[in-house]
Parts: sequence; structure tokens; C-alpha cells
Amino acid sequence: MPGKALLVIQMDKARDDRVSAWLTRHGYELDYRFAAHGDALPDPATADHELAVVYGGPQSANETDEKPYLQDEIEFIRGWCDRERPLLGLCLGAQLLGKAYGGQVGPHPDGLNEIGYADIAPTMAGRELIPEPMRVFHWHTEGVETPPDGERLAEGAVFPNQAFRLGAHAYGLQFHPETTVEIFSNWIQEAGHMLEWPGAQPKDAIFADAKQYDPKLAQWLDGFMQRWLGER
Repeated sequence: MPGKALLVIQMDKARDDRVSAWLTRHGYELDYRFAAHGDALPDPATADHELAVVYGGPQSANETDEKPYLQDEIEFIRGWCDRERPLLGLCLGAQLLGKAYGGQVGPHPDGLNEIGYADIAPTMAGRELIPEPMRVFHWHTEGVETPPDGERLAEGAVFPNQAFRLGAHAYGLQFHPETTVEIFSNWIQEAGHMLEWPGAQPKDAIFADAKQYDPKLAQWLDGFMQRWLGER
């Protein structure tokens, strides 16, 4: 039977996203830890969780001096993955995973951002997981290198590393398959000024793309979760 899932949240509250909904449907007990509010992370050596998900947020993975909890997360991720325990990093979570293993995180050299829908394509190594190019939702201003021991699974035109794997059980996704239209609609309400930044997609185009591509992204995520955890 499924056990506990550790969900590391960077925001003020959890959202009813697709990953947590999938875990609930499949019988996992959700243990939320709000890192930015001081919630302690468990010791990877003794934690009784079956998996960990590290979510995205507005922070930069490079703000470890100003926000020490980010360094705590990096150390947790390293300890967790060194033990080959399943971990999924989403957006900032992917950047923290990459940084934990030597991948550099930083802005685009031309000041571009990825906000809205953009195309990604599988690498040769990623074709089993991502069989064909996809149009996916993003909301980030920095990217992460594929760490030296990682394997890139998908690429994009603006930030090259869109998905990577470390070992057999740790995945980093720079995009947001967990995010529903309702969730990103709230993001647009809260931070709509970011749609004026270089590289961002206009609001009308985001919602037009959502009608066509959001169901496909939801279907892909379901298959990904089955593959990642289906045998556990």
C-alpha cells in the first residue's frame, strides 16, 4: 500500500495541483512542509516517506544566503537522492535539484523569461518518457544546467534544460505540468505585470494555448506519475 508523500512547498499555502491530486487518488498520505515558513525537513536517513516532491516558487535557487531554508532544501535533496529515494523537482524544485549536484542556475544571457506556453522536445535519452515534442506551461525567469551526473531528457529554445534525471528515481522538470488553468489564472491575477517582461507570452495567447494543450499536458503528467511511482 502507498505510504507518505513529502511535499515541500515554497509558497504561503498549498494548491490543489495535479501532482498532489494524483498522489491522493492513489492512496498516498500527504505531508506538507512549508519551507519558507520554517517547517523542518525530515532526516533523509530516517524519514518514513516513500517519495518527495519539491515545488516551485518565486525564489531564486541562488538566494541561499538571504533565505537559508533554500540551502536546507539543497542539503535535504542531496541526502535524499544519495539514498536513491524518489524525488520530483518542479521549476524551482528542479533548479534546487540541479544545484544540489553541481548544475548552475541563472538568468538567460539576453534577459529572456519563459512565462506562458512554449515548445519542448525530447532528447534521445528522453524519448521513452517524452515520446514527442510537447507545448508546456512555464513560469520562470532562470534556468538550470543539467548537472554533471544528470541526464537531459528534454530541451527548449530559450532555456535548454527542460527535464533531466539523476539516477533512477530523481527527476527535475523546468516546466509546470502540475499547474491547472485555475492555478495559473491566479498567478496572472497576482503577478500579471510579469507578462510584460521579455519572452513572456501575452495573456490572450496563454488562454488560447491552454484550451488546446492543457488537457494533453494533464494526460502526459498522469503517464509520468505512473511511470515514476507505478511500480512502488
